[in-house]
Amino acid sequence: MYLRHLQVGDFRSWERVDLALGPGPTVFVGRNGEGKTNLVEAVGYLATMGSHRVSGDAPLVRHGSGQAVVRAALRRGDRELLVEIEINPGKANRVRVNRAALPRPRELLGLVRTVLFAPEDLSLVRGDPTERRRFLDELLATRTPRLAGVRSDYDRVLKQRNALLKTARLARGKAVETLDVWDGHLTDLGAQVLAARLRLVADLVPHVADSYAGVAGEGAVAAGLGYSSTVPLAGDGAALPAGAALPSVEELAEAMRARIAERRGDELDRGMTLVGPHRDDLVIHLGPAPAKGFASHGESWSLALALKLATFALLRSEGEDPILVLDDVFATLDAERRAALAAVARSAEQTLITAAVVDDVPVELRGTRVEVGRGMAFVVKDAVPVGEGGDP
Repeated sequence: MYLRHLQVGDFRSWERVDLALGPGPTVFVGRNGEGKTNLVEAVGYLATMGSHRVSGDAPLVRHGSGQAVVRAALRRGDRELLVEIEINPGKANRVRVNRAALPRPRELLGLVRTVLFAPEDLSLVRGDPTERRRFLDELLATRTPRLAGVRSDYDRVLKQRNALLKTARLARGKAVETLDVWDGHLTDLGAQVLAARLRLVADLVPHVADSYAGVAGEGAVAAGLGYSSTVPLAGDGAALPAGAALPSVEELAEAMRARIAERRGDELDRGMTLVGPHRDDLVIHLGPAPAKGFASHGESWSLALALKLATFALLRSEGEDPILVLDDVFATLDAERRAALAAVARSAEQTLITAAVVDDVPVELRGTRVEVGRGMAFVVKDAVPVGEGGDP
């Protein structure tokens, strides 16, 4: 898969940009604050319907505008897709594929596949569990788009159940009886999320081990993954061995139902749901210990990079290269990590790289260069400004 054409309007700092792209590496070069990251952020939005930098859509719309547009032409084998997203903060976004409107924007998930590595990814190792849950669920939606709907339904049920728990704390009678109905919905959906996450973690384990060994070099301790859950059957955080047997959806639903029953009194006292995938965590291991709190700064960078390289390898193994996006990372990596990342970037069907200066990028990745500055983007290879083109 590769992006053949990218057009944005009123997105972040850009009033309008129109870029013709191609397979292989493309480097976006410009001083900090000129908007190069905004362009690759738009590419990421096509894949996840969200930003890696902010949690909501409002900051993505240029100041003074009511709507932003991201439009892209993509090649997938011998097919071409034209994807257009209208970002409407406070209202429903609109998505078209090949000029046909999608009934629900999330139906776009899975059509565009990207893997982004950015400085913010250090939070996957050092940050709170929210970042790691988001990582898992975004990757799940990429691999199996229907799971985005399952997770959305789970969040809706969770919100209703939490509201009921708050009222039941004060008046326990019929509110507690109604709670049983919501328990059933929560366990049915929660077990599906748990089973999918566990399968994903198991699939990532060998790729993470290989990627970390390549990044950290000879003699480095082994990296691994575990899953820590409020449902004991789903995992206690211990490193998951390769080929481990995983519980079924039905077994997880029964275990979650039993655990909710055990915690019913605590939930009523606190007025919130204490059991379920919304409180779980992906545990990254370095040797025998969890990396968080033990890994050095350099080891944390290596683990974050290995996790993203493992993601790329997993998606590639399923038959198609995702678009690899490297946002301002080469300047922060030492020679060994740069070499490991460059090897994968060079092999990808398309790699989009941002850098403040081109010298930060390994020579072998300096293919097409896009100069970004003063509200314009120029393809240096063709020496033609590309800020005013037509539709893809």
